[in-house]
Amino acid sequence: MDSAPAVLLLLCGLSVSLAADGEAAGAIFFNPEDAVDYKDPCKAAAFMGDIALDEEDLRMFKASQDVDTEQHANHTNSAGNSSSNDGAADGLSPRRQKRAASSRPERVWPDGIIPYVIGGNFSGSQRAIFRQAMRHWEKHTCVIFTERTTEESYIVFTNRPCGCCSYVGRRGGGPQAISIGKNCCKFGIVVHELGHVIGFWHEHTRPDRDEHVSIVRDNIQPGTEVVTVLLHRGQDYNFLKTEPGEVDSLGEGYDFGSIMHYARNTFSRSIFLDTILPRYDVNGIQPSIGQRTRLSEGDIAQARKLYKCARCGESLQDSAGNLSSPGFPNGYSALTHCVWRISVTPGEKHLSSVSQIVLNFTSMDLFRSNLCWFDYVEVRDGFWRKAPLKGRFCSNMTPDPIVSSGSRLWIEFRGSSPWVGKGFSASYEAICGGELVRDRGQIQSPNYPDDYQPNKMCVWKITVAEGFQVGLTFQSFEIEKHDACTYDYVEVRDGGSDSSPLIGRFCGYNKPENLQSSSNQLWLKFVSDGSVNKAGFAASFLKEMDECSRPDNRLCEQRCMNTLGSYRCACDPGFELAADRRSCDAAACGGFITSLNGSLSTPGWPREYPHNKNCVWQLVAPVQYRITLTFDGFETEGNDVGSAQISIVIVVVSQQVCKYDYVEVRSGLSTDSKIHGKFCGTEKPDVITSLQNNMMIEFKSDNTVSKRGFKAHFFCDVDECSKGNGGCQHECVNTFGSYRCQCRSGFMLHDNKHDCKEAGCDHFVNAVSGTISSPNWPNKYPSKKACTWSLTTTPGHRIQLIFNEVDMEAHLECAYDHLEIFDGRDVRAPTLGRFCGTKTPDPVTSSSNKMFLHFFSDNSVQKRGFEASYRAECGGSLKSEVKTKDLYSHAQFGDNNYPGGSDCLWVLTAEKGYGVEIIFQVFEIEEEADCGYDYLELYDGADTKSPRLGRHCGSVAPEDVYSAGDAIVLKFHSDDSISRKGFHARYTSTKFQDTLHTSI
Repeated sequence: MDSAPAVLLLLCGLSVSLAADGEAAGAIFFNPEDAVDYKDPCKAAAFMGDIALDEEDLRMFKASQDVDTEQHANHTNSAGNSSSNDGAADGLSPRRQKRAASSRPERVWPDGIIPYVIGGNFSGSQRAIFRQAMRHWEKHTCVIFTERTTEESYIVFTNRPCGCCSYVGRRGGGPQAISIGKNCCKFGIVVHELGHVIGFWHEHTRPDRDEHVSIVRDNIQPGTEVVTVLLHRGQDYNFLKTEPGEVDSLGEGYDFGSIMHYARNTFSRSIFLDTILPRYDVNGIQPSIGQRTRLSEGDIAQARKLYKCARCGESLQDSAGNLSSPGFPNGYSALTHCVWRISVTPGEKHLSSVSQIVLNFTSMDLFRSNLCWFDYVEVRDGFWRKAPLKGRFCSNMTPDPIVSSGSRLWIEFRGSSPWVGKGFSASYEAICGGELVRDRGQIQSPNYPDDYQPNKMCVWKITVAEGFQVGLTFQSFEIEKHDACTYDYVEVRDGGSDSSPLIGRFCGYNKPENLQSSSNQLWLKFVSDGSVNKAGFAASFLKEMDECSRPDNRLCEQRCMNTLGSYRCACDPGFELAADRRSCDAAACGGFITSLNGSLSTPGWPREYPHNKNCVWQLVAPVQYRITLTFDGFETEGNDVGSAQISIVIVVVSQQVCKYDYVEVRSGLSTDSKIHGKFCGTEKPDVITSLQNNMMIEFKSDNTVSKRGFKAHFFCDVDECSKGNGGCQHECVNTFGSYRCQCRSGFMLHDNKHDCKEAGCDHFVNAVSGTISSPNWPNKYPSKKACTWSLTTTPGHRIQLIFNEVDMEAHLECAYDHLEIFDGRDVRAPTLGRFCGTKTPDPVTSSSNKMFLHFFSDNSVQKRGFEASYRAECGGSLKSEVKTKDLYSHAQFGDNNYPGGSDCLWVLTAEKGYGVEIIFQVFEIEEEADCGYDYLELYDGADTKSPRLGRHCGSVAPEDVYSAGDAIVLKFHSDDSISRKGFHARYTSTKFQDTLHTSI
């Protein structure tokens, strides 16, 4: 077995390959001319789970493996000897022994400061998760994450082929990568990976682990044929132990609840088979292991000891708060040392300008000495003990308010004299906005990446050097959505005041495009109202110039493309950028096409397309022609949630996003032309017809998964609607070889097939989402018109109506023209409101899966009417009856997986004397050991304060549920990554549970 460590399997996250496979991927580029050469965990000598091992680590594990193999030959650990009774027989009990933290001082980050860089291949939401995870460590320890400036050693967040991988502790001598692969970008997993960076091994690899857990080796996954021959076992090496010289407990005991612990079925042959089990009970129950939710108390205590954190003080991350010396106002003891770190936004360094902190001392009574040598409070303008000094204070004089230059303050208190004073107390508040006179910096909404506070208004005025413009790039954007951005929003203006020309007002979840001012000033305002709060935004600004304006075209052979802060070379259609990133070679795909028909396909079709491919086809037809594109075959890498497709009908775009490989179709020849759709997965897009005589099709693949790609054909056809609207009174729709006329809402086609006449105006709508409008919208509605809309959605869901625009005859009581909304199937249902005038109403939500709308116009004034969007909303109060009813996890159950970011709450209530019975027909929710990602919770009562019946995930349906009273609550949560089929339940009211609960 001497050679075994040299051939350990490379296994990170869920991907398996040989270590040499890591050579295939190049460096991650953060800008076109600056490649970061980091220590790549995917090129490590070997791996143990998600830990990258170097040669030094291998020597340690070689000794451990030899010992472990010998022990395994003499003693078989099985599930049968893992109970608390067996453990007691062996004399096992909780002990305070070695803990899986590095004992090598060179692996510990000096002063607990970890500089970081986030690679450019991550989305804004992923960056927010990274910052939340770093902030979590900062909140509970004295470790500090700060954006790297000139530091030699730092970490680089990147996405490497090996999935989730990192080294243990600081490696020194340059950057080291922490790889966050696909499906790994979850808060708990990133906290776990950062634990390795900070210096933690896996908890179950402690030298004393066999006193606390049993390894059930028969249930461990077998290895590949190569691994089996060389190691004589499968994934056993992931359960090796560290040597005592590698780890140091610092007095902390084994921690079953550690975020660094494996789950009970990690590397199992089946999710139902255990590979690692606790050997004794804690407080009478078997402890849970493998959580990925938060740092445990043991994790926190060990990290604080490892980095020698001060015994008192804390990290303060709220936008306002208080702090005081120990025992205030009754006096502090001698030899007191406390450190408070105020961080109102995640760890940016001196480029951060999101907020300033105002610190007010409300009381001070310290021993006074020359230069405050003995007892003092010291305030520094930054994140650590060597930041610029704001002041050192003692005596009983209250200092003036202190204002930071950025978003961090360091406050240190020492008491060393025998004299006892009351101590001090202080309060702080973060102030957002301000005038920023610098050439680059960062701006974030208050409390980012956590939810911003209500009723906030922040204004930034950015000024860069004369002769330049201001460039603004959003890295992350999540603000309460509204069609007119009325509630929460970001407003950007081209100049230095609120009267400067408006560039845009933004809200929702899509990042705005890069913005650029016309002068050296840019004005930005963030506003939140008193209701919904979201994660907010993160943006960076810089002084900008046109780098492509030089006479040499920046040595680009064909095209130079100016970008914010830089430039890039590009090629004409039919060419692709060569390896030197400046010259252009003939491409194997794409091109400029003027033929009236033809076909397109990805390189290699029907074989798998290559990685890192970018193909652009530009189709141009004669004037008054339109281009129709039909996909014959389609298979690209889909989203994490399965195959996804973004489709569009003229101008309405779905909100799904294809994050990896995709095909994008536009009407026009530029990237800002009208988009028809962005497609990925395995579902063929619908037939697409251009809006004018040209079309652009772009295919992109990343550096990981490859599929067959697509094959499509196109043809050109004369647009008969381009002349005189085809003779149609309302709308002309071009078809192949012909055209047809159609009428607006509330009208029907005349027998002559061109004119329109008024028609019946009763509509029955069953779609999950869509748009409705008054007759003849957007033109004036006719007089004496009565229209109805009966909306129905999936059982167990509600309907939300969002008004896009309202323009009806005004009246105090809406007695004339109006729209009335009813909470049910018809006008006999309770009314949700009657609307008229021009003020846009707030969104209206039904209490069930039905909503009824009635529009009326009299014979006098006519206006444009209204347009509104509707969509299904999960949750609500449901009445349980003797008749069985259905409940679905999401409105598109059976057609699509449940969406990410769902938080749904259903309250099922029966009439008095009856209870609720729930039987699950289908159940498939993302699997996780503690159901920490996606889950369904059940509560035996009318709210979530009632006794919890269980939290469920995976593919095993919960047993039939019976309430003890007359209500049950279902709470469904999904995060923003992997999704599954969801659940279908049937519920009814029954008296059976009365007997059931009485007899227990």
